[in-house]
Amino acid sequence: MRKSEVLAAEAVSCLNKALCHLKDIWEEIGIPEDQRLQRCNVVKNHIKSLLDMMIKEEESLRKRLLSSIQTCRAEMEKLYLELQLPVFEEERGITMLQQEKNIRTQMEALMKEKTNRMQQLKVLLEQDQDLCDILCSMPYGIAPDSVPTPEQLENFREHINNQNTEKAKRHAEFKELKKQIILYMDELDQIPETSFEKDVICEDEDSFCLSRDNITSLKLLICQLEERKTENEAMCESHREKIQQLWDRLQVPQEEREAFNEHMVTSRKRNLEALQAEVQRLEELKLLNIHNVTDAIRSEIAVFWEKCFYSTDQRQDFAAYFSEDFTEELLSLHDAELECLKQHYEDHKELFDGVHQWEESWTHFLDLEKKATDPTRFTNRGGNLLKEEKQRSELHKSLPKLEKKLKAQIDAWEAEQGREFLINGQKFLQYVDDQWELHRIEKEKEKLERHLKKSKQTEEDMLYGTAVRTPTKRRFLGSATPNKSRKMCNATSSISSATSNSTMRSGFSGTVCRSPVPRPPLSANKGSAARTPVGSKPPHPRLQGCNKENEAQMKGSPVIGALVTRASPKCNTSLTSVASTYSQFVVKKLHNVAQVQNSTLQNSLMRIT
Repeated sequence: MRKSEVLAAEAVSCLNKALCHLKDIWEEIGIPEDQRLQRCNVVKNHIKSLLDMMIKEEESLRKRLLSSIQTCRAEMEKLYLELQLPVFEEERGITMLQQEKNIRTQMEALMKEKTNRMQQLKVLLEQDQDLCDILCSMPYGIAPDSVPTPEQLENFREHINNQNTEKAKRHAEFKELKKQIILYMDELDQIPETSFEKDVICEDEDSFCLSRDNITSLKLLICQLEERKTENEAMCESHREKIQQLWDRLQVPQEEREAFNEHMVTSRKRNLEALQAEVQRLEELKLLNIHNVTDAIRSEIAVFWEKCFYSTDQRQDFAAYFSEDFTEELLSLHDAELECLKQHYEDHKELFDGVHQWEESWTHFLDLEKKATDPTRFTNRGGNLLKEEKQRSELHKSLPKLEKKLKAQIDAWEAEQGREFLINGQKFLQYVDDQWELHRIEKEKEKLERHLKKSKQTEEDMLYGTAVRTPTKRRFLGSATPNKSRKMCNATSSISSATSNSTMRSGFSGTVCRSPVPRPPLSANKGSAARTPVGSKPPHPRLQGCNKENEAQMKGSPVIGALVTRASPKCNTSLTSVASTYSQFVVKKLHNVAQVQNSTLQNSLMRIT
């Protein structure tokens, strides 16, 4: 039995004892029955009201517990929804008090979690607001009155970290941009003018709004300052070029130039003002020395005429160049013409450089061609002959390639400009063809001259004797062999035994023996032929064929260079007449060939001109 039941039984027993005691008191007093009934009724009502009041209080307690359970359950469900947690499962078979206690305990834990999350959210929101104020960015997309989830709080923290990183990055960028701005303004001698420039230069760095627009504005300001600096530098450079040009034209002393060197290096505002003042001073001085200045400009114009390959007609078009009336207007015309020529040269610099390169290569090629015909080139030491031949071969290959490249560039330029590209008043390709044609004609002319010279030498050989040439041989000191020495001695003794009418000339180029007596060909007397010095030039094949006609008359005659006896007058007359007839024939034939080649050469020159 429960203690409460025992206490209830004791309460009933006490009540019964009390009633019995009251009954005894009433009996002893002698209270009538009706009054006893009244008094018992009062006792009953009193006890009943007391019990009813107690029951009512307990009923009220039960209702409060039920209401509290319902309220806490509703609040707990709400917290579960806000915290996005799974619903708490209540324990079954427990009393109302235990149930109310469990619900209240769970609700307090949920409230604590909610408070913790809200505090974290508040801190993050404050940080985000500060970053938004500095970076001028939008706040993080989370409601400040809603309970965030742990994932949302983690994402919010990550966002804050990213914002802090962006802030540090922009702050470093801002400091670097500010440094550049201060540097540019210092170079330009400029002070902050706009409110934005004052905020950047004068205000505290931490208070500056690091928005993207402001960073973009800073970069734009730097670009503007760079452009202004570039413009100043360009203006200063232009003034410097003008000053240098005027110094050269006016022949300003070196001491005066050195005194102005400070402004010829830097490009600050004060330097620009000094340069402008110097240009104005020199312009005024130029007007006072207009004659000398005009002559100096004409020299520059002539240089650019050469660079741009102007023809005589193109140069004659600028009539002011030849005027002797030196006025300011004439000087202006020369300045304008010089600027036009400079612009023309700069616009077509690549083409002009290519033409200059071709001309240099062509000149080098002609020099190598000329050296190739020089007989003394074989005596050069150090491998120069091999180098020249290699260079000539390379130029012979590179010139057509360069011409092809220039042709493509000129075709593109003519298609773009709608006019012809002229070199000395002539189309470049025609100019190149003419140069090659002149080169070919020059080679033909040299070939003709060699042919004529050879023909003349043949005629002289037929009339006066054959020149025997011994080529010079290179020998090291002490390298002569006994056999060669003996041969040279025999040849010398054979030559020295010739008649007094023979003339002997010796040198490095060979030995020449001449005799006024006509001599028969070598085939006339092979058995009695004297020995020829080693390395002597053999007779010309054409002479051998021609001399066969006189073999019958020349039998028994001595060979060229051998010891001979004086021939009879009859034999001399016959040989002289034969040689004279053949020499006239050769001269006439060579003269006809020379006339034909000269005519061809003249026609080619007329076609080129």
